[in-house]
Amino acid sequence: MRDWRFNHIDFSAYPWYGGDDLGVRLTETGFQARVWAPTAHKVEFLVFRKSLGGKSLHRYWMHAEEHGCWALEREGHFKGLYYTIRVNDGEWLNETPGVDARAVGINGRRGLFFDPAETNPEDWNDDRPVACENAVNAVLYEIHLRDFSVAANSGMTNKGKYLAFTEEGCRTAEGLSSGVDHLKELGITHVHLLPVFDFWTVGETKPLKKYNWGYDPLNYNTPEGSYASNPDTIARIKELKQLVAALHKAGIAVVMDVVYNHTGLIRRSWFNQTVPGYYYRQTRSGTFSNASGCGNEFASERAMARKYMIDSLLYWAREFHFDGFRFDLMGVHDLETMYAVRLALDKLRPGILMYGEGWTADRSPMDENMRAVKRNISQLERVACFNDDFRDALKGNNFDGTGQGFVSGRLYHEESIKFGIVAACYHPQIVYSYVGESAFAWARQPWQTVNYVSCHDNFTLYDKLVNSCPDATDAEIRKMQMLALALVITSQGIPFIHGGSEFCRSKNGEHNTYKSPDSINQLDWSRKKKYEDVFRYVCDLIRLRKDLPALRMESSDLIREHLKFSSDYRMGVVTYRIEDYPGEKRWRKMQFIFNARKEAFQFDLPNDAGWTVLAEENHIALEGIRKVKVQAVKVPAISMMILVQ
Repeated sequence: MRDWRFNHIDFSAYPWYGGDDLGVRLTETGFQARVWAPTAHKVEFLVFRKSLGGKSLHRYWMHAEEHGCWALEREGHFKGLYYTIRVNDGEWLNETPGVDARAVGINGRRGLFFDPAETNPEDWNDDRPVACENAVNAVLYEIHLRDFSVAANSGMTNKGKYLAFTEEGCRTAEGLSSGVDHLKELGITHVHLLPVFDFWTVGETKPLKKYNWGYDPLNYNTPEGSYASNPDTIARIKELKQLVAALHKAGIAVVMDVVYNHTGLIRRSWFNQTVPGYYYRQTRSGTFSNASGCGNEFASERAMARKYMIDSLLYWAREFHFDGFRFDLMGVHDLETMYAVRLALDKLRPGILMYGEGWTADRSPMDENMRAVKRNISQLERVACFNDDFRDALKGNNFDGTGQGFVSGRLYHEESIKFGIVAACYHPQIVYSYVGESAFAWARQPWQTVNYVSCHDNFTLYDKLVNSCPDATDAEIRKMQMLALALVITSQGIPFIHGGSEFCRSKNGEHNTYKSPDSINQLDWSRKKKYEDVFRYVCDLIRLRKDLPALRMESSDLIREHLKFSSDYRMGVVTYRIEDYPGEKRWRKMQFIFNARKEAFQFDLPNDAGWTVLAEENHIALEGIRKVKVQAVKVPAISMMILVQ
């Protein structure tokens, strides 16, 4: 029986292969295959007519080459057939489609021989990624692909599918826009899709019988088949490209959520069935370490594992025109790999976004000083990290349904709110010992910080507010929702919105819905009408951010020079002013006031007169709501006010 302990192996001694031809490719006369399997004694290549079941049509032996590779070349007609690879390293391992497969059949068990040119939609060569000169200009919108369209009231025809994003003119039962038209109306710049690579849990022949977010990778370089019209063909590739093209046509960039930190399977994963142990970190006892919290963690620091990540990301960016990548549990990966990824993506196409979770789910054997955790993010260039300090300060502890935050009435969170406003950068007016758990400025520049208040994990913002404020009225919950989103969208750094927050999305109070049914996870589009005031407010907030360069400062020096907090501390209130910002041509001074109190608050204006109110309660008007000639204004309860001069 195989021993799955690896503390006796020096993986650094394994050979390196730098070629770009790993995997299986059709040629004009047949196919070529190359597999990196340095521990193999022999490698078998099998060809099948079907993606599941049936006897093999052909059985070939691959031959050993230099650098740990095994290769095969055969002539004949193979397009539309399927294949598997089987490694013997002293004993036979399981058949797999290979770790480099770019097309697979049903449930990803066998690779598919395909012609990449046939996967391109019409006019694909004319599709262009959406440029983002600086990440602070982005407004990110996170959505699970199935959640977006699967509800009966979504107004979309291709429910739960890639093609739902290609539909135009969709409407809710109440006559409001849905689908891509909704995204355009909202004004976001980037759609962040939860994993769309091929994952393990959802059966692709009957996808609606099971639900999963997709954080259980199976085939890293092929799209998930349950979202395609026919998972047994190249449809999954072509239809994902159609999704990207449709969003690009709408002026919206597309971010892919990538999960290189762990695999859904462990011993039976394609990695372990090809080069056992190599792609995973181990504890001192030789067992798989678990910084991902899923039973394994990817060894990104090992040469061929690092190459695998970089090659995979380049493939998605080049072949599918993705505009950015969000790294799940980025804190598992080593800094050197993340730096190498940044360089490789820049060489391909400058402006591709990179951001991720700057933490792990458990302890790692790799020293934290070497990993891309939040405290080390300043060492990387143009890689951003989620600001969980700001998140918890806004609404309360993310894992405690009853805990309150700034917008829901908790006092003494003001310094953490200021910390989010300056994008986790150093500012001399912040007392860092009062800031969440970090207690230091971990970002060097504002583009290193993603500000958010909720995401797919844990409670939706609405459910969290309802749970933590059981005595609050519906009107008060709406105000809290709007105030939280106002702080996220007007703060420096990169704002991130959980899909559906713009109309108070609910998951029926469920905390962890990664495998809950569609009835819990789907967007209920009827809420857009019910909470239309919140939706309109968020639309106005995004327009405000786009219109005011002072909300998108590109350096921490500019923030420190032009953004000044009030020295008059008041519990439940945060105020600051932006003065003489060089990018702002209309107003010399901008006054921001955030009142989380349940009663109105009087704010004394400076002696200089002539202020114009841009935002008050749930109203935002770039042309101004009203003029102020008095020396004080009353800021309504649980609201933001902006005045300009």
